Amino acid sequence: MGPWKLIFLLLLVLATPLTGMSSGVIGGEDEADASPKLGADMNNMPRVDVDKPVELIPLYLRDKRIHGLQPFQALVDAAPAGSVLRPKPGNYAGPVHLTKPLTIEGGGKVSIDGGNKSTVFVIETNDATLRGLHIKGSGSSHDSDDACLNVRGHHNLIENLVIDDCLFGIDLKQSNNNTVRGNQIRSKPADLGVRGDGLRLWYSMNNRIENNRVVDSRDMVVWYSNGNAFYRNYGARSRYSIHFMFAHHNVVDSNRFYDNAVGVYLMYSDNTVVRNNVISHATGSTGMGIGFKEASGALIEGNEIIYCALGLSADLSPFQPDSKIILKNNRLAYNGIAIAFNSDLEGYEVEGNSFEGNISSLSVGGAGSGQRNNWSGNYWDEYEGFDRNNDGIGDTPYVLYAYADRLWMEIPQARFFKISPALEVLDFLERLAPFSNPTLLLADEKPLFNNPWKRGKK
Repeated sequence: MGPWKLIFLLLLVLATPLTGMSSGVIGGEDEADASPKLGADMNNMPRVDVDKPVELIPLYLRDKRIHGLQPFQALVDAAPAGSVLRPKPGNYAGPVHLTKPLTIEGGGKVSIDGGNKSTVFVIETNDATLRGLHIKGSGSSHDSDDACLNVRGHHNLIENLVIDDCLFGIDLKQSNNNTVRGNQIRSKPADLGVRGDGLRLWYSMNNRIENNRVVDSRDMVVWYSNGNAFYRNYGARSRYSIHFMFAHHNVVDSNRFYDNAVGVYLMYSDNTVVRNNVISHATGSTGMGIGFKEASGALIEGNEIIYCALGLSADLSPFQPDSKIILKNNRLAYNGIAIAFNSDLEGYEVEGNSFEGNISSLSVGGAGSGQRNNWSGNYWDEYEGFDRNNDGIGDTPYVLYAYADRLWMEIPQARFFKISPALEVLDFLERLAPFSNPTLLLADEKPLFNNPWKRGKK
């Protein structure tokens, strides 16, 4: 066979449609129907594990203190699928691997101890309920993600658990449409950086996390997880109250976060709603109430952010072109810096907020200004104008200039001296007789004359 004939045959094979492809059919189905629709229920699709399989260390290899306890797994194995298991009050030994729909009611009087090895309890099923148990004693290995409760399933209810002495608390992996409600979670006593996460969502969508108490942990993290809702949770004495990474369309509403290094951090995450939360005492060199890192499309509304090193901190955000970050009706009070931009990116709508008692209302890095953003109708406690017609709006705009205090914005090491007597005197003298043109950081054309938070939150 000559080379030209061989090339012709090869082209003929490549040009011939595969079986069923000429009419838009794959395997006898219409091609349009073969791909999942947007918003389709994916819970019944075959599970494709990205994470490693569950590996539970058997009871005899765990701490000897639990060898004499009744194994809880035996009760689970004996209970028919779909039934309700109500164990007798007492202490039981882990590990437990739940692979069928089952309701387990502990009534607050059942404790399961993992013997300080591996993970204590794994839910690897759909439509199960775990309620009123005390789960404790996981291992301490970050390599194997030792946890008190590992959830790998959909439409499960995890309610009113007490979880302590664990590396990771509740760990949801590729698990959708679960409800995690009313649980108390505490990590193992360790230095902050080596604790496990109190609550973690990983590739988990449309879960509802509400009324949980997470204290003395490391982080509450949401990675690659979309459409989740966090309502009325309490977090304290941890690192990140909630840390979103590559997580979109999540809601954080009516939570209380105290004494954490960071309140809510949005990293590479879009279209997040943070509303009606109290974030207080996020202090230290990295302390911030709400932080943005290359995030876009956020709504920050009705939050009270007080006593933080930085109230709001923005790093290259909003990141997506033409996207907006809306800051509306928040209270930023008694912070070191109320809002800190690391650049003069535009895209912020700042409206109806109350700025009270902050050492600095705004800082902008890179010799920039906040003027590319929209500032309108905010309350500024340092406003020096009047309201002669009593319409609630200041008669003159509120303007904020950077005088000598620009020094600590440009040189981070100088921030230590920003309220020192020497720098305060220099700043005062420059305001009296500027020896250079000061930078206009922002102008609010319609400042509120009265503090809306004095009359109750908007």
